[in-house]
Amino acid sequence: MARPTSLVKRLLLGRPFRSDRLQHTLLPKRIALPVFASDALSSVAYAPDEILLTLSIAGATAYMYSPWVALAVVVVMLTVVASYRQNVHAYPSGGGDYEVATVNLGPRYGVAVASALLVDYVLTVAVSVSSGVANLGSVVPFVDTHKVMIALLAVALLTAMNLRGIRESGTAFAIPTYGFMIIIVGMILTGLVRIVVLGEPLLAPSATLEIHAEEDHLSQWAFAFLLLRTFSSGCAALTGVEAISNGVPAFKEPKSKNAATTLLLLGTMAIVMLVGIIWLARATKLQYVENPTLQIAGGPPNYVQKTVTTQLGEAIFGSGSIMLYVVAGATALILFLAANTAYNGFPVLGSILAQDRYLPRQLHTRGDRLAFSNGIVFLAIAAVVLIVAFQAEVTRLIQLYIVGVFVSFTLSQAGMIRHWTRHLRTERDPAQRRRMHRSKAINTVGMLLTGAVLIIVLITKFLLGAWIAIAAMAFIFVLMLGIRKHYDRVAAELAPTVERYVLPARNHAIVLVSTVHMPTLRALAYAQATRPDTLTAVTVGVDPADTRRVQDEWEAREIPVPLTVVDSPYREITRPIIDYVKGVRRSSPRDVVTVFIPEYVVGKWWENLLHNQSALRLKTRLLFEPGVMVTSVPWQLRSSADRDLARLDQALVRGPARGPRASSSISEHNE
Repeated sequence: MARPTSLVKRLLLGRPFRSDRLQHTLLPKRIALPVFASDALSSVAYAPDEILLTLSIAGATAYMYSPWVALAVVVVMLTVVASYRQNVHAYPSGGGDYEVATVNLGPRYGVAVASALLVDYVLTVAVSVSSGVANLGSVVPFVDTHKVMIALLAVALLTAMNLRGIRESGTAFAIPTYGFMIIIVGMILTGLVRIVVLGEPLLAPSATLEIHAEEDHLSQWAFAFLLLRTFSSGCAALTGVEAISNGVPAFKEPKSKNAATTLLLLGTMAIVMLVGIIWLARATKLQYVENPTLQIAGGPPNYVQKTVTTQLGEAIFGSGSIMLYVVAGATALILFLAANTAYNGFPVLGSILAQDRYLPRQLHTRGDRLAFSNGIVFLAIAAVVLIVAFQAEVTRLIQLYIVGVFVSFTLSQAGMIRHWTRHLRTERDPAQRRRMHRSKAINTVGMLLTGAVLIIVLITKFLLGAWIAIAAMAFIFVLMLGIRKHYDRVAAELAPTVERYVLPARNHAIVLVSTVHMPTLRALAYAQATRPDTLTAVTVGVDPADTRRVQDEWEAREIPVPLTVVDSPYREITRPIIDYVKGVRRSSPRDVVTVFIPEYVVGKWWENLLHNQSALRLKTRLLFEPGVMVTSVPWQLRSSADRDLARLDQALVRGPARGPRASSSISEHNE
């Protein structure tokens, strides 16, 4: 019968996949779009909010600049999409920005990009889930009052779905993602027809509210700074674009072409929805403020500010209509699922970094369902910490956001410029050279534009929380370099030398004895079978009566191996044996000492409690002694025969599991 933990694991994650089924997890474009593009598509649910919210600081009249801010964001998005289409064709291996920067700028630039992306992926989960809770809370008061708990449940559900495997999670997320696109575009078209064609004066619920500016009489420089801050907040709409370049290996063949097509579809849909929502917000006189308590004068009692998409849904479809709840529900769902972009990008990048020895090797291994399970779990834990720390407040989390993604954008484009420059030196075909010059020009414009946005983001958001993201990137950067240094040092130590390995001069065998019984006799026989140069049995003299009993039994059985008694006046076992082993090896540094430890193998977990752990402590300590080999000689008790070995074998195939434990017979006299 399977263990309860195994049953729960199989229920949540499904049956394990064979490694040769990896090809079955690759994604066609129709599934790859919702898997990798949900982040960028969902940003239309909070990027317009942040644009209007930031402009409200200068008062309601500042909303007139929202279309121009949106237009600037669109220009950046078009440039980034065009630039990354060059990336996926040039570097289809899945390293994305990390690989581009490493190959063309150097390893340290690659690590800098990787640290920025890792932080940004974590923030993607935290921001998307928190924004989803905010949208759902606009129509369901219970969610608004328990938003942290709901956000944590959403992260747990996303984690479980992704642990089942990329193909299954993509299929599960396809319907809601496409549903969101249809609903938002349908809402935009409905509003366009009603306002432009039918001439209906649609008004948002907040249109009649009186908005006060947080800062009156802003100077020209201060207002320009506010516009830059608004633009930097709106650039949150670009997050997720880089995920496709990092996830190219997950696409079906032809990988590069499918990834580039998906990237183009992503950019087109995100631009249509962003522009449409900003246009509707202006047409319905929608108002969205940073601090409703201070900025809204004479508003309704207990006023709760609804999100932009919820207000638009109410203005177009009517208060209390089914479509209003459909809009709010679809927006919340796509925001929850937007975190899936990070769930697919973070583990793949972590695996590549682990393969390059910048992260622990465990992040490179696939789990039962061929997903990078360790990376998925690590991402979930980090996102949970942020959600709890910032109480699922989107406005607070957004200040940490997009710093990392624009660091990677800028360094990646710089790397691509060097990539094309290097290839132009050797390429002679005129058609290929024209294509390379065109690609280089696109990447140059992309680098200049994303670099300018990065500077704006750093200037306008640094004191508002961006410094936390920068500090996290710096910490991860130093940590990854330290991990790489450790792996390099270990590899250097383990590398075979040019000299021939010198064989040990002699092998001294030591059998540890607590009492004369079958495990001890088996250990002695096995030690003799190895034909060592010298063989000695050693017992620790803790109790004089016990020691004399062992000596008498030894002599009575006429065992042809000398028995050495090591005195221990302080009743310690480990230290006297270590000192004895050191003394044997000290006589000749080229000698080796093999210590044979008789052990019981028990079948019941509670039997482990009835035997002390002296053998475990002794073996652990002996591992640090150079020239000392430790050999366990097991003796199976009857209870071990009842162990379900088939079940144990199955558990061991899936990963580490508790099997029968061996308890030392050397320390039985201490029980």
